[in-house]
Order: sequence, then structure tokens, then C-alpha cells
Amino acid sequence: MVRTYVADRREEIRRQAGKGVVDAFVPQTHRPGAEAEVDFGDVTVKLAGELVTCYLFAFRLSYSGKAVHRIFASAGQEAFFEGHVHALNVLGGVPTGKVRYDNLRAAVAQVLGLSRRRIEAERWTAFRSHYGLDALYCQPGIRGAHEKGGVEGQIGWFRRNHLVPVPEVATLAELNEMIDRWDQQDDARRIRSRPRTIGEYFAAERPLLAPLPEEPFETGRLSTPRVDRYSQICVRMNRYSVPVRLIGRTVRVMLHASELVVYDGREEVARHERLIARNESRLDLDHYLEALIRKPGALPGATALDQARAAGRFTPIHDAWWDAAVKAHGECDGTRALIEVLLLSRHLPHEHLVTGLAAALKTGALTADAVALEARKAADADTGSEEPLQATTTGQSRTPPLPVAVRSRLPPDKRPLPSVAHYDQLLRLRRPDHPTS
Repeated sequence: MVRTYVADRREEIRRQAGKGVVDAFVPQTHRPGAEAEVDFGDVTVKLAGELVTCYLFAFRLSYSGKAVHRIFASAGQEAFFEGHVHALNVLGGVPTGKVRYDNLRAAVAQVLGLSRRRIEAERWTAFRSHYGLDALYCQPGIRGAHEKGGVEGQIGWFRRNHLVPVPEVATLAELNEMIDRWDQQDDARRIRSRPRTIGEYFAAERPLLAPLPEEPFETGRLSTPRVDRYSQICVRMNRYSVPVRLIGRTVRVMLHASELVVYDGREEVARHERLIARNESRLDLDHYLEALIRKPGALPGATALDQARAAGRFTPIHDAWWDAAVKAHGECDGTRALIEVLLLSRHLPHEHLVTGLAAALKTGALTADAVALEARKAADADTGSEEPLQATTTGQSRTPPLPVAVRSRLPPDKRPLPSVAHYDQLLRLRRPDHPTS
């Protein structure tokens, strides 16, 4: 209470002495195509059934009020760059004047005293030089927020009008598709008492933007972790799986705002959605199949199996077929048969493989070959490849696809064996003896 009184009283004394004025806002006129404002805001999202805090990136043109939004799992430099790339591509150009920013760590390495001078992050300097952005950094604290009040108010308006109640989505990509539609719909609204809509003002402003650069800028952050004996790599205090053949090797990881991509040389070997929290893991069951085929007893308790069940990739049909295979062939052979089925997912779509599992389970065909045959039938039926053969332009019929052979462990064939007795009559016929010399 004392501090509040002293602060208020100090301002009164300064005004009475003629040394200060009451805080006032000065109206501004913005030139079309010249100025913009950028900021991040926190939002709550129900992602895959769990409440999480994400970050809303906003890029707003000051003249028209046209704003482009994007939600990311973090507010790091990768999200900062990707938000810019998305916004500039949607706008179709780059502002020719000042773009106002907070003193974000993604852009500013150090604030130099009370001046406007800043030591910028190295990659940010390269990024804005690539796009020709002219950055203006606001003052720290609440005064800086007033210097870019347009985007500050825009984030609040967008949150209240589009993110209440809390959206429920499976992935951030799904949510960003919704945000793109909302941004297009917002072009039809008017800001306060303006005579025209945002879209009409933007139509006049867009031709005045500077053109985009021809070459893209790599927004991801590169690292080279080593694959441990659990076939995992550690990136930003989280662990992600890679194929077991890479254990002990160094791989290249390109970390983006919402995903990371793993390369072995020039080959992409893994792609994961980026984890939001820390000290978590994201494992792909497919990466461990070569090891599990040799160690089938490790499958029931595998962490990757639990995550596959939670993600819906390992369905109740998989479990039912697995139980039936174990009863028919034993624990080891039945589990190995399931792993052979899982290996088929590298060549067959998931939905067709599930259909093949259900059909094989119904007929009691508990082998990977039988599942492959049924899955191929489902794929052919889905694509319409089982239509009657039609003549080609050369008058020749198309050759139907060859069926997948079923090698063993099919249901017992109870039909009687074929008889060859009628061939015995051929044995009674003898050639005439040749006369000897």
C-alpha cells in the first residue's frame, strides 16, 4: 500500500512542478504495406485428450489489420521462424518498413541499456536478412506492449472469439487447419468504426508489399546426436526412437517447431511429432521389429507397444489375432507370427492390414502370409482392381495380379486325398522285347 501511494504521489508532485504529464496515447497513421507487429500469446488446448499450454504466433499488418496466426508446441526460435514463413507466404510479400517485436530470446541476445540498441541472435540476423525484415524492438515491460498494441489486442480478440471454449483436437496440424479457415473468415469483419472490411483494406495493401525471396530459409535447428543401445536419441531433454540398425551411429536431426526429422546420411529414417513436455519419450513400434523378431518375449512389455495402443495403431483386432496365434502355435511362435504381420505394415496400408487381420482371424488362418493375402484382397477391392479384365489398346487383356502364396500353418484340409489308381493300368502295358543279335 505504501509503495502504491508513493508511486501515485510522485507522479502528482511531478505534474504540479511542471516536470511531467499524464500518460496519454497518441493516435498513429500507418502507411499501407509498410508496418507490421509480431507477438506470441499463451493458449490452452485439449490435445489428444490432455489439456496443454501451447503458443499462438500472430503477425499483423498495421494498415489493414490483416493478421495471420499459427499455434506451436513451443515459443522457441524454430516456432518463431516458422510462424514468419507461414505468415509471409499467406500475405504474399514482406512489409517494406518497420516490424515491431518484443525482446524475445529467439531474436534478441542482449538488451543494451535503456536504448533501442540490441545484440541480435545470430540465426535471427540471418533470417531477417534473408527476408529483408527491418526489426524495431519495443521497450521492455508494459511500455513496450503499448508500442505494439495492435497485435496485443489482436491476440486477445482471437483467443476469446475462436479458442473459447477450449478446442479439442488430435494434433496441432488439425488445429492449424482450423485457424487458417478462421483467418480467412476474419477478413469479412470491420475493426471498430472503419468503413471497409479487413479484406478490402488488405486488397489495397497487398500490391505494396515487397516480394518474397526465391530461395527458402531452413527454419529447423540441426543437431547430431548418437543413437544409444535402446535405439533412441535425446533431443531437447526428450527421447525419440530410430530404427535399431542405427544403434551406435551418429545421425542428423532437423528439429522443427512441431516435429523432428531424423536422417542417416541423406536418407530419412524417422519422423516424430515434437513432444511438448520434458523427460518424455516417443517410440515407434516399427523401429524395434527387427530386434523383436529375435526376442519375441520382449514384445508384451515393450513401451513402444503401449504407445502404439494409445495412438490406435495397435488395435483390439491385433490383440485378438495375437491371442489366437499364441493358442495355436505357442507363446514364442505365435508372437513371432504377429511380428511378421507388423512388418507387413511397411508395404500395406494400415486400414487394409487391419481388415486382413480380421478376415484371417475369422477363418482361423493364423499366419502372416494369410494376413497378407487378405490384406491384398482388401486393397484390391478398395481400388477396384477386381473389376472384369478389359482389353487394352493393343487387343490384349491385362494380366491379373498374382496371389500371395500361403506357405504353412493354414487350417487343416479335411478333404480326401486324390486317387491315382486309374493310372495303374498304364503299368500293365509293356514294350515288346527287342530281338537280340
